[in-house]
Amino acid sequence: MNRRYSMMSIAVVVAVAGLLFASTYSQTQMTATKLNVPSQESDLKQISDMGGIQPQMPSAFAQIPLDQVDTLVSQGRHLVDVQLVAQSVDLPIMGGGTYHAMTFNGQVPGPTVRATQGDIVRVTLTVPSTEATPHGDDFHASQMSAGNFGAVKPGDSRTFAFIAEVPGQFKYHCSGVNVAAMDQHVMSGMYGLTIIDPLNGYNPLVVDKTDVQGGKVVVVHHRYEADAKEFQLEYNQLYLNADGSYNQNAMFLHNTTQTVVNGFAFGYVPNADINKLIKGDPAKNIFVAQPWNSADLKQYQSHPLFVDTGVHYRIFVENQGNMPVFFHIVGEIIDRVVQGNHVQAQGTETWLVGGSQGATMDLVFDNPGVYVAVNHDYAAIFSGAATVFVAGDPFKLGYGPGDMPNPSDAVPPAGLNTIPQKEVVHCLCTDARAAEIAKSMSG
Repeated sequence: MNRRYSMMSIAVVVAVAGLLFASTYSQTQMTATKLNVPSQESDLKQISDMGGIQPQMPSAFAQIPLDQVDTLVSQGRHLVDVQLVAQSVDLPIMGGGTYHAMTFNGQVPGPTVRATQGDIVRVTLTVPSTEATPHGDDFHASQMSAGNFGAVKPGDSRTFAFIAEVPGQFKYHCSGVNVAAMDQHVMSGMYGLTIIDPLNGYNPLVVDKTDVQGGKVVVVHHRYEADAKEFQLEYNQLYLNADGSYNQNAMFLHNTTQTVVNGFAFGYVPNADINKLIKGDPAKNIFVAQPWNSADLKQYQSHPLFVDTGVHYRIFVENQGNMPVFFHIVGEIIDRVVQGNHVQAQGTETWLVGGSQGATMDLVFDNPGVYVAVNHDYAAIFSGAATVFVAGDPFKLGYGPGDMPNPSDAVPPAGLNTIPQKEVVHCLCTDARAAEIAKSMSG
């Protein structure tokens, strides 16, 4: 099912990543204190019987009637069709076992939607009759109320359309049963990313460096074209009971069971194949936390991110969860932070991304080595929010720029100014969904 590549050239470069974290890591399963809140299950039944919460809010200007889509396309707008299917499945978690996930299309996060400013985005949500609960859909890029879309009952589907007026990156998520139980649906996996490229493309990146000219230190402006290699990193938390079910009390208290990036806690770290190459024993870990070691895990086996030196990288960071993300790359400086196609910061060490907020990080890795992107909250780091980047070929193993594949769930669909990359199947998803991804990658 997976397109697998030799791990030989990965092994040594990733081994040093273990030095970046202390060996005292321990996974903590936090237990929430009981709160005086009503029974969620009984409340949900009552709300469902009554038809759910029905907020009455006017449609925003970006929403368009479905019968106008063809006319707008004939006038010159491009149409992006999005098909989402609600699917509740059990998916693996760090440390063994599974949790009761709610997903779009059998994967966490859901498929990334990519469009260009001015495009029509038409979304259809289908809820199979096998689902135990209705679901909804709230696209933050749409500028329309989720109440206008409403809950889709099992056995039904519903479609809406909007014009992507504002460039940037935006969360989409299940709106629960007309807003009721939205927290459970979202924290259980029903979220995803929408990237709206600026109509005229992205801006070149300018990075200031120093040089010595004529015996004086001067500032030199290095210009990198708008074309860039891209990654997507979506942060969230899991709040679980021991049986893998959702723990709302833990959510209220912010007692995080695990912190996940693209659905995984420590999903982008070494694995057993690398252990064997380095230590001769697949059971001897070279990194302090390797919960996705075995090749038998298929699409779940961990994999680092490979980057070239001297190349413009654009990283779409989205906070899908409840806790702040203090985005930081150990050993690097973020050259530019962009939100809504407007520069927010340059040359910053860390950037705060609040809940349901995103930011585009532009940077260039200047030197070969190993770097780790973290949520610079120590509780988040040690519960899963660490992503290993391997820059260049620091150990002279012989691979060139772009030779090494990257995990497919960390690479967004191509858009304006995207430089393509090699990919290997990687996702917190069902086997059926992984097979579909592999097929799409093979053409």
